[in-house]
Amino acid sequence: MFDKQIYVNRRLNLRKRIKSGLVVILGNTESPMNYRSNGYKFRQDSNFLYFFGLDLPNLVGIIDIEDGKDSLYGDDFDIDDIIWMGPQPSLSELGERVGVLSTAAQRDLQPTINRAIQQGRRVHILPPYRPDNVLLLERLLGVNQHMIRSYVSTDLIKAVVALRSIKEDCEILELERAAEVGYRMHVSAMQHARVGMLEQELAGMLEGISVSYGYMPSFPIILSQNGETLHNHDHSQLLTEGRLLLVDAGAENAMHYASDNTRTIPVGGKFTQRQKEIYNIVLAANNKAREMAKPGIPYLDVHRAAGRVLAEGLKALGLMKGDVDEAVANGAQALFQPHGLGHMMGLDVHDMEDLGENFVGYDDEVTRVNQFGTGSLRLGRRLQKGFVLTDEPGIYFIPALIEKWKSERINEAFICYDKLKDYYNFGGIRLEDDLLITDSGCRLIGKRIPITVEEVEATMAQGK
Repeated sequence: MFDKQIYVNRRLNLRKRIKSGLVVILGNTESPMNYRSNGYKFRQDSNFLYFFGLDLPNLVGIIDIEDGKDSLYGDDFDIDDIIWMGPQPSLSELGERVGVLSTAAQRDLQPTINRAIQQGRRVHILPPYRPDNVLLLERLLGVNQHMIRSYVSTDLIKAVVALRSIKEDCEILELERAAEVGYRMHVSAMQHARVGMLEQELAGMLEGISVSYGYMPSFPIILSQNGETLHNHDHSQLLTEGRLLLVDAGAENAMHYASDNTRTIPVGGKFTQRQKEIYNIVLAANNKAREMAKPGIPYLDVHRAAGRVLAEGLKALGLMKGDVDEAVANGAQALFQPHGLGHMMGLDVHDMEDLGENFVGYDDEVTRVNQFGTGSLRLGRRLQKGFVLTDEPGIYFIPALIEKWKSERINEAFICYDKLKDYYNFGGIRLEDDLLITDSGCRLIGKRIPITVEEVEATMAQGK
């Protein structure tokens, strides 16, 4: 937990952006795995963590804009809780830790909401993503659960996005700590990958590192020799000499800040010539994005520039053809990279995605592009100092997609379809770093994980 003044200031800054009404920030509840007493590991709502900082279930925060009072609703632990959990702080003590002086039992929450509604005041809520909070809002607001989305406050969403997008110094420190764990995870993957071992063994090792140094992985680990499947969570294959292993993994530290990196390594420790050729194109796109990222530039432009690097490289290998700029304008390179260049990162690995991707990644100036590949870009708006985001270009050979485009003659002026058959068993390569936008450019969050062909091969050799 940060110093309580951090949370006080955040709530004060929110008040400056919301003109009137009652802001309701719901914490999360416990979630049962297969019966009530056997729960998934508790994860607090990130917006509740940001404004109220308490990493405990069954809490609700209220920010009253007019009277300037912050309140915390929950129930004190009873003797049964203490028997199982040990001595626990009271609700008022918890409130004091985050600068909230007004606390009340859960049963008092409904009358507070009712009173605001009767007075004609606006009750601001964020979009709920857990069913139990949908049901709670149904009860609190007196509306059918299917109508809850229509009561979500766009003003509150925009205010929260504006605040959370700019990372404070204390947050950057936590992101650096998460990056340290992520570095250990990826270097361990390089050093411990062995021909004949099960992918699951390696994935379990990385998950164990994240838990031992922090909280848990920041998302389910993607580790597969079928890297052409973008979010491949299957870990059932044996590592095979000569194949590429894509490892997309990050850590969530004890304060719930995330890291998110991807490296692609050769099983057996050495890249083939063909693998090097594709790998270095992806690395050049990664470096191009890092060189361009700075305040004032739309990340949509960075995405397109990285795509141009991919297209140039693929044309040099004889896999694409024609005018490169025209090819990129037509989205031809998206056959090889069907996803966007990156996304915001912070308390969530895809930061604030629960609030709506278009609110987080776009605005009135930069809107989402309706084009295959670019349409999947999660972050397109102008970068600002304090943004933390990912830079993750890739090249993937997806046989089903290639065959679809070929049969429909999509971008046939730019794609050398006759050459692609030889790459159907290639897999995919993605190289992902985390960037902090600074005064005049950007810098990496954390130490850069080995990324050049030479660095990866040398790191893998250390594990032999």
